[in-house]
Amino acid sequence: MRIVVTGSIATDHLMTFAGLFSEQLLPDQLDNLSVVFLADGLEVRRGGTGANIAYGMGLLGQTPLLIGSVGKDAADYLVWLQDHGVDVSGVRISQTLNSPRFTVTTDLAQNQIGSFYPGAMAEAALISLDDVSADLVLISPNDPGAMLRHTAECRERGIPFAADPSQTLTFLDGDAIRQLVTGAKYLFTNEYEAGLVADKTGWSDEEVLELVDVRITTHGAKGSVVSRKGEEDLHVGIAEADQVVDPTGTGDAFRAGFLTATSWGLGLECSAQVGSLLATHVVETMGPQDYSLSRAPFLGRFEKAFGADAAAEVAPHLS
Repeated sequence: MRIVVTGSIATDHLMTFAGLFSEQLLPDQLDNLSVVFLADGLEVRRGGTGANIAYGMGLLGQTPLLIGSVGKDAADYLVWLQDHGVDVSGVRISQTLNSPRFTVTTDLAQNQIGSFYPGAMAEAALISLDDVSADLVLISPNDPGAMLRHTAECRERGIPFAADPSQTLTFLDGDAIRQLVTGAKYLFTNEYEAGLVADKTGWSDEEVLELVDVRITTHGAKGSVVSRKGEEDLHVGIAEADQVVDPTGTGDAFRAGFLTATSWGLGLECSAQVGSLLATHVVETMGPQDYSLSRAPFLGRFEKAFGADAAAEVAPHLS
């Protein structure tokens, strides 16, 4: 199964704050907000939603085609992705703009405040999918024009697509969200983002399920919910982390695991379980692409979290 991943390819600047954001904010002064959080750690890591997802899929044995736009400063990054199973032939290299940058600070409760500089990502809208062969295209956070273009191209060509608007929901209007979601084979959001979809589009949960085949909503430590029209929701737990280091990229890893498992022909519940365990690997490391996988430990943790029968389904697909 050929999966194309469209989305951002960026560098992450990850900082930690040894306190709680909520304790530093004055509710009656939010209209005049001016606050600085003194970070006690800084890590610079490879990131970007599209790249993170493609990296996770590559570790699981897929060879996803990554489509996005970077600057000339990303040459080493593209080599890294290629070395980890990602086809980067669809990446556009800008001649004038630097690669995107994501800066985020995480507090002791794992809450995050971030900023994103798009840079060369602005040129992603110039990329066409006309010559791309795919069984599924994932539309993940990217330049909004690129997201809308790629979604429209999938509809025109009859290519199944997965909608993953996530972080972009905060600055997209209801019409744009409707265009990105309607007709999707899969819709990925976390719990908060699901609320944004409802608020900005006016859709009820039932109306969303009329428009997509499968809706996957992640709930952090509470696991995930897989919803389909006329079916009982599937509630999938998490694989417990040995340590919580940084949550950046956990949602991306979940999507990588879920889509890879569906490409293996596994069911929705087992696919969400694979996504959950991959997300656990990310939360245990600093950076969304600084984890690795080994077959025996992965299966051992999978069996511990989800049972021997589920592990037996996954085992034949792991190299």
